[in-house]
Amino acid sequence: MDFQGVFIEILILLAVSIFVIAGAKLIKQQYSIALVLVGLVLGLTDIPFFEASENFITKSEVFHAIIVSLFLPILLGDASLKMNVNHFFDYRRSSMSLAFLGTLLTFFIIGFAGYYFLHLPLVTAFTFASLMSATDPISVVSIFKSMGVSKKLLTVMETESLFNDGVAVVLFKISTVYLLTYIESGIAGIGSGILLFLQFSIGGLIVGGIMGYIFSQVIRLFDDYPLEIAFTLLLFFGSYFISEHFQVSGVIAVVVTGLIYGSYGKRIGMSQTTSHNINAFMDTITELANSLIFLMIGLEIKNIEFAHQWYVISVAIVIVLIARTIAVYISTAFSKKIPGSWKAILNWGGLKGSLSIALVLSLPASFEGRNIILILTFSIVVFSLIVQGLTVKPLILKLGLTKEDSKS
Repeated sequence: MDFQGVFIEILILLAVSIFVIAGAKLIKQQYSIALVLVGLVLGLTDIPFFEASENFITKSEVFHAIIVSLFLPILLGDASLKMNVNHFFDYRRSSMSLAFLGTLLTFFIIGFAGYYFLHLPLVTAFTFASLMSATDPISVVSIFKSMGVSKKLLTVMETESLFNDGVAVVLFKISTVYLLTYIESGIAGIGSGILLFLQFSIGGLIVGGIMGYIFSQVIRLFDDYPLEIAFTLLLFFGSYFISEHFQVSGVIAVVVTGLIYGSYGKRIGMSQTTSHNINAFMDTITELANSLIFLMIGLEIKNIEFAHQWYVISVAIVIVLIARTIAVYISTAFSKKIPGSWKAILNWGGLKGSLSIALVLSLPASFEGRNIILILTFSIVVFSLIVQGLTVKPLILKLGLTKEDSKS
């Protein structure tokens, strides 16, 4: 089929996803979970009309590159742009501890467990660990908002997710490209790994800070919301690609840029009308981006061979859950601001999602262990979204967290 035919089918799949979102919102359910379930149905049934578009979405390297390069800056930029900066600074130590210490603990626990218990090659084990270190609480955040959960808890979860995404991407790059070299170099290799991690992270902070400040000054010159929306998109994509060009973290750059632009830039350069329209525009494109990503998670199921892998999948799920629990409770152990009920929901609400899928699909076909990483990642993402996603709401009610909103 020619490209036009495939494009038409993709538009039809996008239309399907939009109607799924609409239906989920009518019955007050989480659209990300509904999209995954519909994707699973489409993926497990042979519908000839959708075959070309399904193959394009699940097998095309071009489409996978679009997922990483186009959707990632949009999703991260939108979330950081809307962050409550006051709550962010109030809980910055707890959030940063979760994002950095918690992510590193998760990475090492899953990596070594994958090597010793799943008998994965070292690079395969730690690549998988980096994918499982990223959290994607889109579903949980929307549940929080619908139930009136504390905005402070919401900020902690969003802040952890944003910065932990940046750390996870750095760990992914180190694991896939440099890990064996560092191991062979012994102590010197460990030092090189730490330096590279700092280079990626600090470099991203610097680029993001500079870009956020410059564009905050630029929008002071205008009161034209269509133009300022264009500047906003240029800022997010510019931060991401400039950082990647200089081999620092584009993810961290976009997060820092969004925080500065959404607080300082909004205060000095945006009218209320501009702010409202930028948020509405970002809401629209992030919903479209998420609709394709979550639908794709379900569609990918037909291209993954699960036969004889159920034991490995089950053990991997247990490892990931245990690692998350250890990481959350250790990284928040000395924080008096994070009560036990918050820790429980931060633990169970640490879902896996779009970033993990985008990264695993970016692995080249020649990468050692790609197939088993794909199987484990998709299995855990589906488990996370469906099992954890559907049980978060009852857990919130059981913990009485909806009552805290009146105090925050």
